[in-house]
Amino acid sequence: MTTTEMPDTLHRILDYSSRSDPYPLYAELRRTPVARQEDGSYVVSTYREIADLLHDPHLSSDVRNLSHPMPGAADRGTPSFINVDPPEHDRLRRLAMRHFGPPHTPGLVTGLEPDLTATVGSLIDDFAGKERIDVVDDFAYPFPVTVICHLLGVPREDEPKFRLWVNDLIDAIAYDPRTDPKEILEKGTQARKDLRDYLGGLLEQRHGKPGDDLLTGMANDDGPEGRMTDEEIVATANLLLIAGHETTVNLITNGMLTLLRHPEVLQRLRDDPDLVVPLVEELLRYEPPVHIIPWRAAYSDITVADTVIPKGSQIMLMLASGSRDPSHFHKPDRFDPDRQDNEHLGFGSGIHLCFGGPLARRETQIALTELVRRLDHPRLVTDPPPYRRSPILRGPIHLTVEQGTG
Repeated sequence: MTTTEMPDTLHRILDYSSRSDPYPLYAELRRTPVARQEDGSYVVSTYREIADLLHDPHLSSDVRNLSHPMPGAADRGTPSFINVDPPEHDRLRRLAMRHFGPPHTPGLVTGLEPDLTATVGSLIDDFAGKERIDVVDDFAYPFPVTVICHLLGVPREDEPKFRLWVNDLIDAIAYDPRTDPKEILEKGTQARKDLRDYLGGLLEQRHGKPGDDLLTGMANDDGPEGRMTDEEIVATANLLLIAGHETTVNLITNGMLTLLRHPEVLQRLRDDPDLVVPLVEELLRYEPPVHIIPWRAAYSDITVADTVIPKGSQIMLMLASGSRDPSHFHKPDRFDPDRQDNEHLGFGSGIHLCFGGPLARRETQIALTELVRRLDHPRLVTDPPPYRRSPILRGPIHLTVEQGTG
């Protein structure tokens, strides 16, 4: 069934006032699995339909296949592999994966574990003597940023510079021309250029030189498929730098917030550190770092839940809504680390399944285990905490926690 009765629900989800708890609105949205919006786009909110579409070859990730260009599309430059379709997607992802994971570098994540544990320990050491900490600024942000800078070969001391660019880019992803000032889009466009120029400069220094970082590897790769072009390497590095820390910051922060709201689970994790593996999977379902895939394009007319979506239409996939769908998950609004068959959508699915998912999982597992073990009687100062602007990459901008018995 197709209706136009739901745009107000979507607008309320996107509105900042709903950022702390969009889940009741997702339930409202799921009453109509596929809802046509006033601008001709389609919102898909139920698990089965989202999962099917993530595996559907009739859906495109290439902005050029939309009937109506997205704001700022002309200024995007060379796309990364998450924004192109097969066979180009497959080639670029394979070339990137040669340096990031199996089969060519199967021990990358496990080999990092000593460094991950040491970084986490050092950050928590700095909490000593502090009654209050900000889980975001003091821990959840510097940890994955340090890791991805090391992996990519980006100087850690440049973080203040690229943090501003990344923030502007994230804000621009959620740009709505009906409600947002054009300045948000303009700042995002400039930030995209500045970040690519910066990464391009780092890449120039890597050609023909030895090194074990990803930028150097991609710059000098003579594998069977040849090398990426410099523009493709910069686009890939741009993706890895942003996705390599933004999602993990949210996952760690959402995880600590959830544990503080469920002290019985926090205590279980303290008593049984092995619980962290299913617990992080449940976090990816219950409080995921990515809530929305803001667009896909229909290659041709497709039918979803008895709704015909015309060729070229924009399709918005509400991942976090799908992961709370009661038709697929038992008591979906309950946080349950013992949940079985937890086929969540926290990292997407299909050919665009999150490239860095294994690393983000392990970072979060180590981070939460050590926070729970070493913080002294942690408790929330403000609940709900203040949230970031983006409804797409959703998480607290600060999470102030008191520790000690006071």
